[in-house]
Amino acid sequence: MAFDSTATTTGVPPLVEDGVFSLSASIVIDAPRDVVWEVLMDWKAYHEWNPFTRNQCLTDASKQPLPANQQTLRAGAHLYIHPVHIPPSFDSPKLLPAGSVLVVITALDTHNYRCAWVTVEHPKWMLHAERWQALVEVDDGDGRKKTRYETREVFSGVLAYAVSITVGGGLQKGFVAMAEGLKKRSEEKMRARVGHS
Repeated sequence: MAFDSTATTTGVPPLVEDGVFSLSASIVIDAPRDVVWEVLMDWKAYHEWNPFTRNQCLTDASKQPLPANQQTLRAGAHLYIHPVHIPPSFDSPKLLPAGSVLVVITALDTHNYRCAWVTVEHPKWMLHAERWQALVEVDDGDGRKKTRYETREVFSGVLAYAVSITVGGGLQKGFVAMAEGLKKRSEEKMRARVGHS
């Protein structure tokens, strides 16, 4: 996918001042980017390690899942994220019912390990969110390559104020829990690979 240097699809997350509120998380993972990317893109396994976003699948615009042979990640595709646990938990939600959101994937850059999507269930003036996830290679000083996972989501629209007040704290906890789960799962996967070599 080509990136317009003047648009938000440059790979840089949208600026906080572009919205009502934002969420973010960042964590260093002791595994190379390709391993972390593999875990991040394996949505069918989210229920095993992600206490926040328990499942995702590609759907049509009415949230009907696409057949298995059409579950290939691509820009322009609809992605239904459900269930979303606020607060994050591997158990069934106790305080709030599980949430969900329908988004359209706006960027998928496998070469630079980043992806983005925007919400599509409401008019932009009412409620809009844009989320970026990126993997950045870092060197810990001894030549070993590690990965910094970064994610940011910016909410705008008149309902964003209500979202911030009612579930903003829970969403932020979810971002952190997902980052921690991604770290644990990726490092386990890396140890298993090293152990078998």
